[in-house]
Amino acid sequence: MTRTIPPATAAGFSPGQRRALTVLGISQALGGLGMAAGITVGALLAQDLLGSTGLAGVPAALYTAGAAFGAAGLGRVGQRFGHRPGLALGHGIAALGSVGVVAGAAARSPVLLLTALFVYGAGTVTGLLARYAGAGLAPPGRRGRAAGTVLFAMTLGAVVGPNLTGPTGDLAAAWGLPRLTGPFLLAAVAYVAAALTLVVWSRPDPPPPAPPRKPGAARTGYAAPGVVTGAAVMITAQLVMIAVMTMTPVHMAGHGHTTQAVGLVIALHVGAMFLPSPLSGLLADRIGGQWVATAAGAVLLGASLLAGLAPPASAPSLACALVLLGVGWNLALLGGTALLTDAAPAENRASVQGLADVGMSVAGATGGMASGLVMGGVGYPVLAMAAGALALTVIPAVAMNRGRPA
Repeated sequence: MTRTIPPATAAGFSPGQRRALTVLGISQALGGLGMAAGITVGALLAQDLLGSTGLAGVPAALYTAGAAFGAAGLGRVGQRFGHRPGLALGHGIAALGSVGVVAGAAARSPVLLLTALFVYGAGTVTGLLARYAGAGLAPPGRRGRAAGTVLFAMTLGAVVGPNLTGPTGDLAAAWGLPRLTGPFLLAAVAYVAAALTLVVWSRPDPPPPAPPRKPGAARTGYAAPGVVTGAAVMITAQLVMIAVMTMTPVHMAGHGHTTQAVGLVIALHVGAMFLPSPLSGLLADRIGGQWVATAAGAVLLGASLLAGLAPPASAPSLACALVLLGVGWNLALLGGTALLTDAAPAENRASVQGLADVGMSVAGATGGMASGLVMGGVGYPVLAMAAGALALTVIPAVAMNRGRPA
């Protein structure tokens, strides 16, 4: 029978809980190294293999659709067996998908490539699900900071990964593989290491989510104002971020930027997605998730406008836009998580959290697919402006929730 660490108290974390957070952080850093592969070269691989800019958003659509299934399935595994088996299984699935992407690209098989991207996405969702494991170690007043700390741990790997696009591409070419598969070779190794880290060192497990809802228990938690608003904020931010981020490498490559320049811009973006996590979590604990979510809407709007207006030849301008996009997404994720977690009743909190992440994944799949079609039809600036208009809806949505009873 798996032992669990006693819940955290207001006085702070026990030594066992701190150790569990440390191991969770190490696995997150390794997972971030693998996650960067899909962001950096996924769209370029599809464009090369499928021969169409309009289909370049298919990889993002597939691995975010896979993430929807992963969020639901891995959430159930974690609910039943504990966080360690669920997160380790997710990393293993991501490693398998990474190997499949390499094989599909090497064989010039669109079916194998796209199927592997789906599997890869089902595993990469582990990086976001881990924030709930971190929050489960903390008392109510420190959940935001705990979740932020877990997300922050992904920063090291997520920032380093895109900058290794050149070296890993050289390695892939030396092995007779397509150069763009290099980041996925790195991802396979990184995800295996992340899974082993959890299996070997994460003992005992962090506490599992709240107990499953008993038959007949009230289901009103799903419709609580804070739950609906928190989920809506995270889902909208995911759609906006995926749509703009996915097409930025294609936009840059089409205007003469090198793969290394694209990798640097995406590295800055991914760093901005996770680096502010401790501060965003602290703000959510101190001033409330509503204010953090409102700020997220404003930042996402500014990022989208800057991306749409930036000169295509200016890598610094696009980098600034992508950094703002990452910061806005981070604020939305931590603010939305705080709203949802505080509003959901304990008896079905885990189910509510899992459903919200499924919604995020579906939104990401929609944004990834639509982004390629929009860019192929009317161009990157129009895509970015449309994303900005969608981001603006976050502000009135949060404002309508203020003052409503929980």
